[in-house]
Amino acid sequence: MRAQLEPAYVLHRRPYRETSLLVEALTREHGRVGLVARGAQGDRSRLRGTLQPFVPLLLSWSGQQELMSLTGAEGAGVGTLPGRALLSGFYLNELLIRLLPRLDPHPAIYDAYAEALARLARHEGEEGVLRVFEKRLLGSLGYGLVLGGADCTGNPLDPEGTYRYQVETGAIPGDSSGDGVTVRGATLLAVAEERVGDRRSAREAKQLMRYVLQHYLGDRPLESRSLFRRPGEGRDS
Repeated sequence: MRAQLEPAYVLHRRPYRETSLLVEALTREHGRVGLVARGAQGDRSRLRGTLQPFVPLLLSWSGQQELMSLTGAEGAGVGTLPGRALLSGFYLNELLIRLLPRLDPHPAIYDAYAEALARLARHEGEEGVLRVFEKRLLGSLGYGLVLGGADCTGNPLDPEGTYRYQVETGAIPGDSSGDGVTVRGATLLAVAEERVGDRRSAREAKQLMRYVLQHYLGDRPLESRSLFRRPGEGRDS
């Protein structure tokens, strides 16, 4: 594979050998790619300081394996996330690394990610930004929520009704026991329409998305969630 100046974002980077980096990048046309940036940390490297998260880039690489050689990188814009929004960005990056296989193109995911970063940079409500991205990510991967404005019996969702949401079944009327999460119809409608709604809906939407994501992430917790916790608080993404 040889790619030239592909739109991309760095999701993660770590030192490799003495002066190189191992980079996980999200690209629009090739999905997530693993790259070796040889000499990128050297004092004279043109890549030094370029491969930063949340900055739109144009990347070039070549190779035939999952881990390919980065041959060039150029900035394609300005990317800064203020304050706590930076933590939200790290959360988005970890979700992509955990859920998106390498070399599995999803242009819609790339676009949703770029939009999420732009909204975070504009100080838009983080809860709404995260929920919309989570919903779009799951949908693009084929794990979309069973919504559509109706419960599992085919009846329209009642905004005032209570439901038990299950990954495989969808919204079950009533607060039944067993697997799933209890959520109001108003919250399910808000998620389907990609809006946060009131404070209660925002809280329930977070619980709903966490339950669904956990189903696909497995038992290993997301490291980025611990970054959201403040002393004396139990909050996280």
